Amino acid sequence: MLKTLFLQAPSFDGFDGGAGSRYQAKREIKSFWYPTWLAQPAALVENSKLIDAPPHKTSLAEVVAQAKDYDHLVVHTSVPSFKSDVKVIEAMKEANPHLKVGLIGAKVAVNAEGSLREAPVVDYVARNEFDFTIKDVADEIALKDIQGISYRTSRDVILHNADRPMIENMDSLPFVTPVYKRDLVMENYFIGYLKHPYISIYTGRGCKSRCTFCLWPQTVGGHNYRTRSVGHVIEEIKWAMKAFPQTKEFFFDDDTFTDNLPRAEAIAKELGKLGVTWSCNAKANVPYESLKKLRDGGLRLLLVGYESGNQQILYNIKKGMRIEVAEKFTKDCHDLGITIHGTFILGLPGESKETIRETMEFAKRINPHTIQVSLAAPYPGTFLYNQAVQNGWLDAANAELVDDSGIQIAPLHYPHLSHNEIFNSLEGFYREFYFRPGKIASIVGEMLRSTDMMKRRLREGVEFFQFLKERREHAA
Repeated sequence: MLKTLFLQAPSFDGFDGGAGSRYQAKREIKSFWYPTWLAQPAALVENSKLIDAPPHKTSLAEVVAQAKDYDHLVVHTSVPSFKSDVKVIEAMKEANPHLKVGLIGAKVAVNAEGSLREAPVVDYVARNEFDFTIKDVADEIALKDIQGISYRTSRDVILHNADRPMIENMDSLPFVTPVYKRDLVMENYFIGYLKHPYISIYTGRGCKSRCTFCLWPQTVGGHNYRTRSVGHVIEEIKWAMKAFPQTKEFFFDDDTFTDNLPRAEAIAKELGKLGVTWSCNAKANVPYESLKKLRDGGLRLLLVGYESGNQQILYNIKKGMRIEVAEKFTKDCHDLGITIHGTFILGLPGESKETIRETMEFAKRINPHTIQVSLAAPYPGTFLYNQAVQNGWLDAANAELVDDSGIQIAPLHYPHLSHNEIFNSLEGFYREFYFRPGKIASIVGEMLRSTDMMKRRLREGVEFFQFLKERREHAA
């Protein structure tokens, strides 16, 4: 068996580019998601090691120093981090020329050939769902016999093997939390809206929704929501509770945990018996009775992608959500004491100055506890990317998603709405939402009730204003 190193490479300072991150960019408030998509194959490969460089502040020199100790390197890459990741691989190959190198992630899933031609130092890429593909490579099965890979036989010859079928029995995958315990420092992972320290895991893969912008279902996870059994999930939670007694909250990072409500309710019932506090991703259409069952089972927070307050834009992106339903859902959550972190995207097809204003007013009206505002990111492999190229909304030859410091830019533009107008609207959105008397009072009250929360919010406030300053400087 090849001794295997799994790597999330050093990148931009504060860059959250791990596979658990929905948007690979530098955050408004420094945040780091667990590298679950790397940890999963690492759990399958004996004697492997996972290095998640950004949250652990592991330097390039420290990573390169370990190259000679391994036979096989697996790097998660993304569109924004690809060039930087290749430079890290080149340095590691220079230290160990015999190192076999593979890439995983949405970037290589949709452009395997192009990725290999851009990076001659890479030996193969694992397309789509890659867990058992990586295990086969580590088990020293000949590359020609492994499903789901593209590989080079020489500098100029690249071969593409047949696709690997998607995993249907999700219980066949081992727990990822033992890898967290072995290789990661959980206190280095923090998200502004989650309790700290937290742990995130997947209880299933895939998403039934067809949102045109969403990366993972269109590239790696698919649109069939494949789930672990309730018992399998609960056993991992029990294991993690013993291994990480300091855990304040569990987060289920499934694209949409509430896609299968009977199962979600069954998991909540068991979590309630354990006294666990947990949160998850949800669509803004969960009925009141289900929300109540989830809350009674320990649910604290829902991460909800509202995206826009304009109904036509929601139609344009195939969100499958009606404004009035989202408003009732949000009121139900408020009534039940369920916290909401709402996410919004500016610059989606159909956007205008008027719809941006409409979304701002919508956000203030429904009033989630916290928000995240992103700029529309047309990732290759998504319907949005193809649509943008075809309509001239995106210059494909210069389609950078982040600037040279990792801050998200606005790559889309429309005849009536420029890059700069979209980019500049983000800061105004944040200011209007948070600088309201009622919201300020709520935040201050939260801080006064908890010394830990006071320290945390003050730190986040400094990071937020520093982020805005950097955005303005890089935009100048």
